[in-house]
Amino acid sequence: MDRFSECFEDLPDPRADNALHDLTELLFIALMAVLCGATSCTDMALFARLKAYLWQDVLVLKHGLPSHDTFSRVFRMLDPKAFEAAFRRFMEAFAEGAKIARPRGVIALDGKALRRGYERGKSHMPPVMVTAWAAQTRMALANVLAPNNNEAAGALQLLELLQLKGCVVTADALHCHREMAKQIVARGGDYVLAVKENQPALLADARAAIAAAARKGKKPVATTDADHGRKEKRSALVVPVKDMEARHNFPGLKAVARITSKRGKDKAVERYFLLSQNYSRTQLLSIVRTHWTIENGLHWPLDVILDEDLARNRKDNGPANLAVLRRLALNVARAHPDTKISLRLKLKRAGWNDAFFFELLGHMR
Repeated sequence: MDRFSECFEDLPDPRADNALHDLTELLFIALMAVLCGATSCTDMALFARLKAYLWQDVLVLKHGLPSHDTFSRVFRMLDPKAFEAAFRRFMEAFAEGAKIARPRGVIALDGKALRRGYERGKSHMPPVMVTAWAAQTRMALANVLAPNNNEAAGALQLLELLQLKGCVVTADALHCHREMAKQIVARGGDYVLAVKENQPALLADARAAIAAAARKGKKPVATTDADHGRKEKRSALVVPVKDMEARHNFPGLKAVARITSKRGKDKAVERYFLLSQNYSRTQLLSIVRTHWTIENGLHWPLDVILDEDLARNRKDNGPANLAVLRRLALNVARAHPDTKISLRLKLKRAGWNDAFFFELLGHMR
């Protein structure tokens, strides 16, 4: 609790001066509830009532246990940017305490819609949370609510929060633009960015460079895997380019690449990438595959374990703040050294077994 308090004590309390419940204590209970599988403010209030004995020697709670309305009101009113800043402070302290190495390698950027978090009459445009995912540690590093649902703008804000030395930033074609490349290079990172028809000139030149290299006899490297019963063959070709950076004013562009994928009897699919380094073909295949761990390592558990797609918090800052809390809980659970049980079972076990629950909290010291 002490380390948690240090990280969240500077978080501005948006409530009136006569608010009954201490903000840090509320957030601590909320985090513990999510660690035990809570998916709503009602769940948090029930958890607080049933598990009050767990923190009787840790928390003061001068005015008793908070209700679900209290939890809901707090998350609606909290400043999402300030809450995210506290999230990052906590992750830095948490990583130090749990001896988690500084993120290196692939950092994947991707947005995820909060499907039920839309305002009344705007079901067609739910809010989007953009996350930086450290593939090596399998943890969320930082999160930003996309301004006006503009995921590309949210990703640029996210980069301002990160130190990228020794990291490779990966992103889909939505983020393949000059400002993204400029920010990544300026912060000491490298990039592998998918390029599609939204950048027709870049895509045309990438295709031409690869076709020219193939005519000269440059061969791709191929790999085959049969994960989950699906046999898929992938081949990669990387070609250095000397003039595309200047011609397209695209900072740091050193090479282009093509990956061809064929699964079973399906038609082969070609994908093109812009690279800030002349990676080997094997390196490229690994980087691109690693990018997609954000889907099965973050987005999947958020939806399947913590019901994020079904969360109906819609008012004010509630959707964004609760999204950050879920990512924080998954980080804490994933840091537990037992790799033989799934995240789902870790959260269930924490709710059912107090000893295991305290093991999870032990990493927060």
